[in-house]
Amino acid sequence: AIDIHADPEVTVQNGTAGVLRCTFKSSEVVSSHTTVTWYFIYYFSNGQGFPGQEEFKDRVQFIGDINKRDVSIQLSPTQFSDNGTFFCDVKNPPDVKGTQARTELRVVLKSLPQSKTTVIVAGVCGALVLLVLIAVAACIVMRVLHNRHDYECTSLESMNSEAPQPRKKVESRVEGSRSTSPSGQRQGPVIYAQLDHSGSKNSFHKMEPVVYADIRKN
Repeated sequence: AIDIHADPEVTVQNGTAGVLRCTFKSSEVVSSHTTVTWYFIYYFSNGQGFPGQEEFKDRVQFIGDINKRDVSIQLSPTQFSDNGTFFCDVKNPPDVKGTQARTELRVVLKSLPQSKTTVIVAGVCGALVLLVLIAVAACIVMRVLHNRHDYECTSLESMNSEAPQPRKKVESRVEGSRSTSPSGQRQGPVIYAQLDHSGSKNSFHKMEPVVYADIRKN
């Protein structure tokens, strides 16, 4: 049996050229009796190609080489109405039994190149990883600050409990040391002396001095 292969899915941007690839393998030699059918886009028979439905008349082109078992076609420009499923069928008498190859055509508004898509995905993943790292760092900092605050409060309470109580100022009192003088002024020592007044001219005798000292403290 003839073996037919086609791309399972083709995605193209609207307004650009879309290639529908199809190849086949056959034990028979390709001849003028070999036919190709792309339902319902294109027909190839007796060495000539014919468009299928009217909507594909000016937009379909045979770009394969039937002698090399390549029966690919190109549709340009593609339209959103081209979205759908297309079948490639090849008959190479007497090898005519085979399963049609199926292709899903998707026409999209804009198609991103694979490299740009990879870059975008990598950028999004990197941003998510960065956000996770920032969140983890913030949690660590908050925990450290919280532990430090608890440690400082505990240390302060311990210091307050161990600190000696301030001593009360005790006013020293000495009985009898305060002056009872109304004026409150300081007075120096008072000395009393008793002398001899006998009237003798030749001698001057001092009697035993009597000294009284009155020292007042303020």
